[in-house]
Amino acid sequence: MEGKTMAEQANLWAKRFIIAAIIQGAIIVGLTAVLVLGQATFMKPEVSRVIAAGGAGTWFTFGYIIYITVGVIAVAVSAIFYHFLGGSDVGSKIPKSLAWSHLVLMNTGVSAASGLMMYAGYFGGAAALPETVGGKGFDPAQVHALMAPFVEPIAIAILVLIAGILAGGMGFLLSYSRFSVSRIK
Repeated sequence: MEGKTMAEQANLWAKRFIIAAIIQGAIIVGLTAVLVLGQATFMKPEVSRVIAAGGAGTWFTFGYIIYITVGVIAVAVSAIFYHFLGGSDVGSKIPKSLAWSHLVLMNTGVSAASGLMMYAGYFGGAAALPETVGGKGFDPAQVHALMAPFVEPIAIAILVLIAGILAGGMGFLLSYSRFSVSRIK
């Protein structure tokens, strides 16, 4: 990284976030393919039944949507911010550390939180369905007991995600304020 201009440093971060968004996008496309194929073949109960039943299945839906909006779209939008900072000092030590924290914590947090939500939502929702369609016929208290262990890990993953976003925001502000001050001089 030595010898790179500030614009090259910022564009390197933009490329890293675009690569992360592409990877996250590929993961959600793969998951969607498994769900669609599973719906028609091996998943019992089908994910559509779990979602349609509401209740615990809502966690699945929410996790899926969050993965797309934060894991793919927000990561890609972050790349735009880094590209915008092309003339800033994103390559200096503190902004670089904040950018790494942003990349790693945001992607790890959203993957863990949304993955756990989808997992708990599917299995909780499936357990609530009648046995005739592949469920377990659990009552709400049994479903709650099944899903309760996921609440704290999901909360921790969300805090990791938020820490990544805050690190990125601090890095953006620090880099942008230094960039803006240097342009005024």
